[in-house]
Amino acid sequence: MQTPQMTPPNDSLKKTGIGTIVFISFLVGALSGGLFGTLAAGGGLKNLLGRTTKTATSVNSVNLGTLRVQEDSATVEVVKKVSPAVVSIIAKKDFSKVFGNEDQSTPLDLFGLPFFQQPQPQGKRQVGSGSGFIVSSDGLILTNKHVATIEGADEFTVIMNNQKNYDAKVVATDPSTDIAVMKIEAKDLPTVELGNSDDIQTGDTVIAIGNVLGQYRNSVTKGIVSGLARTIKAGDGSGNVETLRNVIQTDAAINYGNSGGPLLNLAGQAIGINTAIDSEGQLIGFALPINIAKSDLDSLKKTGKIERPYLGVRYVIINEQVKQANELTVDYGALVLRGSSQNQLAVIPGSPADKAGIAENDIILELDGRKISDDYDLAQALFDKKIGDTVTLKILSKGKEKTAQVKLEVRPAE
Repeated sequence: MQTPQMTPPNDSLKKTGIGTIVFISFLVGALSGGLFGTLAAGGGLKNLLGRTTKTATSVNSVNLGTLRVQEDSATVEVVKKVSPAVVSIIAKKDFSKVFGNEDQSTPLDLFGLPFFQQPQPQGKRQVGSGSGFIVSSDGLILTNKHVATIEGADEFTVIMNNQKNYDAKVVATDPSTDIAVMKIEAKDLPTVELGNSDDIQTGDTVIAIGNVLGQYRNSVTKGIVSGLARTIKAGDGSGNVETLRNVIQTDAAINYGNSGGPLLNLAGQAIGINTAIDSEGQLIGFALPINIAKSDLDSLKKTGKIERPYLGVRYVIINEQVKQANELTVDYGALVLRGSSQNQLAVIPGSPADKAGIAENDIILELDGRKISDDYDLAQALFDKKIGDTVTLKILSKGKEKTAQVKLEVRPAE
């Protein structure tokens, strides 16, 4: 789970004040050790024929039919173009390393009779599965961090659409988002073109491809962009929770195993990485914007790892509801709060925020003259900044406004 810049659970506030955060489930595979979710279904075109003359109805019917054929044809072309570069990722564990050195003799009870003993797993077994897509011809693969860090996994296998298998290794993970980069040793591989997630609009048609349920490889679903710039809390079955901001909402069917696969536009460009669904709803899936991944890839090429600047605070974005619930004097900004556990401090010791004198219960009102709000939170404000940049913060501390110059540093590895 992230340390800095996490939205704390509701019990960090005096009252429930965060109504817009969605609790969702990561989607890895049918064997992913307790990760959970719900099934979603894609949308389709609606027949919009209305009252008109017989001639007009005939013309409209032809036009709609033509549009349907054109869109279906575009979908088919996208699938043909992209499928060769979409891969299944299988996580395995070598159980011989776990049980190989143990005493395998049958235990006896007090009377010298053998107890019933369950057979222990031996050899390499699958412990999880997910999806990914190739972004460089020499084998770089984008996927989710929760796919590349499945608990217990000690090796990964990538299965291509043509059934070729490759050993894979994790090259880097993004410390602030659910993105990872893996690598296989191969050449002249097909790749997925990366689009511009800043250009997408609500209502755009999108296509998801992935390793559904860990067994239906390169399954295709289709829907629309249902919403933009969502803030969600992604959790797994073991209680781990991670806050993801500025994610894309879609009604394209996303199921177990889709995690890490591409969300595509009708030009066949990846505009997102499928990540999670709302476990309490239907037709509610989420994808990370591809521009974040593009930034990660640039950092990886320049430094050999994914580096991001950070402030080093936990916070909750203030809106009218949070203001009222906590008797605050402002309805915008980032309220600096500690998390629910004792080690989740409001300000990370030694961080840029700590060096700037920011303290728990301070409110960061602005960064470089722009208000921090639901539409522009700290994570988004820092996205376009670079390590070493100095930013100006306006802070409300103990009822008084002050400014602070903060030099951004590398976010530490988790």
